[in-house]
Amino acid sequence: MVDQAVEDKTTRRAALWATVVAVPVALLVALGIFFLVIPDSSEPAADPVVTQPSALPSTPVEMAAPALSARQAEVCLAVTSQLPAKVRDLAARKVSAGPEQNAAYGEPALTVSCGGVQPTTCKTMDQAGSGCVPMDSELMNMNRVCWYADAKAEATAFTTMDREVPVTVTVPRQYDQPAQWANEFSDIVVETDKSLAQGVPYGCV
Repeated sequence: MVDQAVEDKTTRRAALWATVVAVPVALLVALGIFFLVIPDSSEPAADPVVTQPSALPSTPVEMAAPALSARQAEVCLAVTSQLPAKVRDLAARKVSAGPEQNAAYGEPALTVSCGGVQPTTCKTMDQAGSGCVPMDSELMNMNRVCWYADAKAEATAFTTMDREVPVTVTVPRQYDQPAQWANEFSDIVVETDKSLAQGVPYGCV
């Protein structure tokens, strides 16, 4: 009987010590998880990604406004009236001239201009540089609009080749995938600017 009592006392003591050790360990584990989940408020929060300045320049974007025929003015007004107030994250800006035929977005300014001389394909390879579109130019058909891309150091100008009135979207080099920016306006062009009945370049068909 004595041995049994001693054994029970020893067992209870062992259980007590196990409890004494287990409780602090459990608390330490819980605290560790807490501090892993809760961020350190002393560390500065990451800056949000900003693609545009918080305030666009108040000055209008300089754009030319060539004279338009009565039909061109009608079509261009239809085009500009359908332009959105924002293209992706680029907000609309004022233009220096011809708001009925011009528009601008963001900084640096992406511009849209309607009207002007109808682009034509050069008749021979020797005509390159004379104002016509070189014969070996690659034309892009995007959302039912045929665009010619004239790439320069500062920007790429995309001009419609298959529309009654030409529309040009000029995309600054700072914007990635410039053709996709021009394509943002394809649906509006289709809705407001009829396809040419004849004279459409071979690359557009």
